Amino acid sequence: MATEKRPEFFKGAQLKVAIIGCGYVGLPLALRFAEAGHKVTGFDTDPKKVQMLNAGKSYIEHIQQTKIQQYVNSKHFNATSDFSRLSEMDAILICVPTPLNEYREPDLSYVENTVKSIQPHLQRGQLVVLESTTYPGTTEELVLPILEKSGLRCPITTGSENENTAVDFFLAFSPEREDPGNKQYGLAQIPKVVGGVNAPSGRAAQALYGQVVSRVIPVSSTRAAEMAKLLENIFRCVNIALVNELKLLCLRMGMDVWEVIDAAASKPFGFMPFYPGPGLGGHCIPVDPFYLSWKAREYDFATRFIELAGEVNTAMPYHVVDSIAEALNQHKKSLKGAQLLVLGVAYKKDVDDLRESPTLKIMEILQKRGAEFEYNDPYFPQLHKMRHYDYSHMKSVPLSPETLGKYDAVVIATDHSSYDYAAIVDAAKLVVDTRNATRRVIRNRQKIVAC
Repeated sequence: MATEKRPEFFKGAQLKVAIIGCGYVGLPLALRFAEAGHKVTGFDTDPKKVQMLNAGKSYIEHIQQTKIQQYVNSKHFNATSDFSRLSEMDAILICVPTPLNEYREPDLSYVENTVKSIQPHLQRGQLVVLESTTYPGTTEELVLPILEKSGLRCPITTGSENENTAVDFFLAFSPEREDPGNKQYGLAQIPKVVGGVNAPSGRAAQALYGQVVSRVIPVSSTRAAEMAKLLENIFRCVNIALVNELKLLCLRMGMDVWEVIDAAASKPFGFMPFYPGPGLGGHCIPVDPFYLSWKAREYDFATRFIELAGEVNTAMPYHVVDSIAEALNQHKKSLKGAQLLVLGVAYKKDVDDLRESPTLKIMEILQKRGAEFEYNDPYFPQLHKMRHYDYSHMKSVPLSPETLGKYDAVVIATDHSSYDYAAIVDAAKLVVDTRNATRRVIRNRQKIVAC
């Protein structure tokens, strides 16, 4: 039986939109739909988040509390843990994590459990969109069969000849492209790639997202949309691995890789600068490539570039610790028993985001090798238990000349803009800089070790 709603329905005003997962991806998306005038409900299993949102409070640094308050007060946004309310919604957007397990294989448990929570409440004519980054085929092979256990159908078809495919509900994939802390490109300015399991689903998703972003990019299928997101992040992963490897070579050759990159970047065509660091961080680049390499094995295909890039980037935290050990050795100190201060635990500058931060791995290696350390990060007064790490006993230590001077070395792991690097170098005995953060510091250059 055909749906009672046509794809064009999702161009309408004041739709009821559900966002499942109110984190770094879901919450900005929810607020953008609220800003466009829709009635948005954020669904999350964390009761603390739900309580804070309904009180108009923000738990993400770059999301303004006043904006949440505005949409809560205007009744354009609310949050809940009651998944039975999904039956009231027109569109359901899934924004849950897709991490790797301990064997670096895809962990789709969050997606699977979320879809199982949707299925009992799925209604005829609803649009379901998966935004979580994953391997090509997830929407068709995992999400669709679970939803169809409801008794409703959404046939997989391709091509324009299937424009009038009869569907009971709509299903699409549209990868998130959120970049926390990016002040140049917000959600509204970033084009949205959309692919449906059939033509009506694709049109429905295009109609919905067309109301909140500057441009919608339709593709032929959910698989194409899933692959597009992986390509974006694999491109970055491979190029970061390349420049990380060149950094290691330049260090051995006594050259400044940052100077080399700046010189190459002066070419107005054919070159895009990437910059080295202590390892990969964030919710996408360290994880997504392995989703594709895992799926490729199903087709007897070896993704050698991806695997090699993964090896190079995974080795960078170990290189940092080796560099710290060597720098201490030059000062007649041993890494074992050394007193260290780690500056910055966020995965990149000026964000309150710990996901896959290379600093956490560096801290783990330091601990195993007998070093003693504390940390400072203005965005994390205290650390919490995470998926692979538990530093919940640690609090950020205050920075002062006296504090900095008591450590055997200060390690710049994340180059937050709020740090006074000249003052840090002045006060510290030794500075190990993994981010080129001290490039403009003139005094006491002899204290700085680049790595």
